[in-house]
Amino acid sequence: MKFMKLGGRPDTFFSPSESARSVYTEVTTDLQILVGNCLYHLHKFPLLSKCLLLQALCAEPGSAGDGEVIELAGFPGGAEAFEACAKFCYGITITVSARNLVPLRCAAAHLGMSEAADRGNLAAKLDSFLASCLLRRWKDALAVLHSTRHGAPLCEELGLTSRCVDAVAVLIASPANAMPAKSTSASPWWAHDVAELGVDMFWRIMVAVKSTGAVHEKTVGDALKAYARRWLPNVAKDAEQPFDDAGAIAAADDSVKQVTTRHRLLLEKIVSLLPVDKDAVSCAFLLKLLKAANILSASAASKAELVRRVAWQLEEASVGDLLIPSVSCVSDMLYDVDAVAAILDEFALRHAAATAQPAQPPAAGSPDDDSPARSGGHRRSRSDESVGFDGARRSSSAAPVSQYALARVGRLVDAFLIEVSKDPNLPVDKLLAIAEAVPDSARPEHDGLYKVVDSYLKAHPEMSKSARKRLCRVLNCRKLSEKACSHAAQNELLPLRVVVQVLFFEHARAAALSGGPVASDSDLPSNIKALLSSKSAGSEDDDADRVDEQRLRALASGASPGDDWSVEGLRRAASKIATLRMKMEEDEDDDEEFVRKAGLSRSASLRFRAFCALPTANPKRMLSKLWPLARSITADRH
Repeated sequence: MKFMKLGGRPDTFFSPSESARSVYTEVTTDLQILVGNCLYHLHKFPLLSKCLLLQALCAEPGSAGDGEVIELAGFPGGAEAFEACAKFCYGITITVSARNLVPLRCAAAHLGMSEAADRGNLAAKLDSFLASCLLRRWKDALAVLHSTRHGAPLCEELGLTSRCVDAVAVLIASPANAMPAKSTSASPWWAHDVAELGVDMFWRIMVAVKSTGAVHEKTVGDALKAYARRWLPNVAKDAEQPFDDAGAIAAADDSVKQVTTRHRLLLEKIVSLLPVDKDAVSCAFLLKLLKAANILSASAASKAELVRRVAWQLEEASVGDLLIPSVSCVSDMLYDVDAVAAILDEFALRHAAATAQPAQPPAAGSPDDDSPARSGGHRRSRSDESVGFDGARRSSSAAPVSQYALARVGRLVDAFLIEVSKDPNLPVDKLLAIAEAVPDSARPEHDGLYKVVDSYLKAHPEMSKSARKRLCRVLNCRKLSEKACSHAAQNELLPLRVVVQVLFFEHARAAALSGGPVASDSDLPSNIKALLSSKSAGSEDDDADRVDEQRLRALASGASPGDDWSVEGLRRAASKIATLRMKMEEDEDDDEEFVRKAGLSRSASLRFRAFCALPTANPKRMLSKLWPLARSITADRH
């Protein structure tokens, strides 16, 4: 650390009493100055020749007569700084370094020790030493900057703080002149030292660094992460706080509200410093900031900026990053799904903006050579209706989304929904909003979405039929794999319509693979269509409906409970559904007459029993009645 010595005389100050200081001299002292609790007995001539303040005070009538004491209340730097200034006036040697330059400079300014009082005065010498030596060395510049937190208003007025901030920024931008210590982490060499500063000072340095344009934005992002790691983990701890530059040192008994306020300020400052480049900070770091913003009740602007930035690089996130704890007092949900929904709205807006732009030829060797996928038929984003973009934001949101990124987001959202679907307090509307926010092209298959539905049905067994049907509408049975179809055919939690659709589409897929005609929805037998129609319209007999569902599942799937998620079970299911279709097509001409003569009602449950099952009570008696009836129907036809 550099230092400077001023004056050449030996130190002759002494303490005649515990609270008094004087100087050895043959001349009697004629000036008494009280600084704090210390009374100085000095001489007018050496002090008044260099201090404009003392000249003015002594010129006032009766202010410095015999026995009168001049009190300097609130003197910057206290008695120690005043004594150093007095020694300079006497020509006694004083040592100036980065540790005491700021209080000495503030004291000299308060006393008026400028060039107007005397040539080569203390203030000019301190400014010269600061500019020529201290601000050119990294450690010295930081030490001077640290000391400006004491007497911050006067330091700002004198320009000391701004000079130190600019000097530190220049040293960061020109590391060859700073001679820093070796860095032992992935953070830049200067991040650890700057992280010890108060939040206001840190913010000013980072703004100055970014304004130079000489530091890569990834480096700025690493410094922000280092600062956040240094202070944000102490949200609920009584630890040292980086807010000394505001003059408010946190006491050990600070209330939670005060600590929260300080950390909220820190978080909002960090958010305001986030670099523009997409890869400057990781998506995981942004989501950690968003979690902290929820806990600290940060401003809506900070949350919105974090949501936008996360949506910009959502494909880099993991499921654990998206599990944001809920801090709402009006909801019992475990996770903040509204924040994730807002992120997906921004992502949908980014995707829509990119697909709306004219196709641009990809750059050679670009990892995103694929043209952006179309958004398909997903619902319109709320952000698309309410958010306006300025130039920078519009360009970032319109960044092209590759098909690879879309697929990653689709898998990420499905994995997230599987986790949150286990929450018994999660409303189905919120789950559907998140599931539908993903573009259709992001899900080449719906196995993950089927697991979401299955998990939600297991966690909410009390769901009504209408709610289950509404939940299952997000599924596209054509996009289910063989394994998922096999499981769905045996899933008693699914509505009957979904089970029939799964089996039919699986049969159609098997027929297409075998070279047969490809089936469509219109190929369903009329009795199956009537059954599904009656099911969708509702049934008056819920117990009969449940029996119908069980029988149709058993007849159509032909799988035992032990075949859960087995391919062999799927093959048996495909075979059974083909047999079922053939049987129902043969009986299609006879079923209406049979039902009329048998006196059966038009309810879905009775119609199902007529088509798909034999009576379980007195089968021989029922058969004896059915055979003559069948013969009579044949005779009538002839």
